[in-house]
Amino acid sequence: MIAKKLFGTKGYKVIRNGLWSDHPICSATLGICSALAITNKVENALAMSAGVIFVLLITGFLISLLRSLIPSRVRIITYMITISSCVIIVDKVLKAYFPAISEAMGPYVGLIITNCIIMGRAEAFFVQNNTYHSLLDALSNGIAYSYTLITMAIIREILAFGTLLGIQVMPAGWENWVVMALAPGAFFILGVFLWILRTLADIDPPGKG
Repeated sequence: MIAKKLFGTKGYKVIRNGLWSDHPICSATLGICSALAITNKVENALAMSAGVIFVLLITGFLISLLRSLIPSRVRIITYMITISSCVIIVDKVLKAYFPAISEAMGPYVGLIITNCIIMGRAEAFFVQNNTYHSLLDALSNGIAYSYTLITMAIIREILAFGTLLGIQVMPAGWENWVVMALAPGAFFILGVFLWILRTLADIDPPGKG
């Protein structure tokens, strides 16, 4: 296959697992909070997705690069310092250039620090693998997280507000589904999304949430 030749056998496996087989939300059920909280608008989902991909890539690069220098007893605090530094950058950029999105997302930007996807990949992959494969893993997991959020946001924004990226797409007289802007609507859409992807990928439900 072209992908195997381009990325190598292990690189191809890392990408396939991140994008599909070990999908961070659908398989590992990580990052659920942000998937429920900020997917009422597509612009919020795009901003969160970009922020998480950025943090994953920088964290993957630094942790894998310095893995031989990080003492085992302080590895968790090292992850937290690295991740929080990246999140501060994301937060400042949003506040400076996208203040409306920053205000709409509220505290959830800062909560990227505790996103289980980033911490999980740092502990399970970055600290045990080289920089090349860590970057592939970070990017593939970030993309998988992103297409989940964006898909949910498209459905929720259209049904809840009749808009897409703030542009009216539903016909005149459309009755907004208010529930889709609230937590119950997010739970329903996420549940359907999990069911579809697990069925298509033939992924067994994890033993615990």
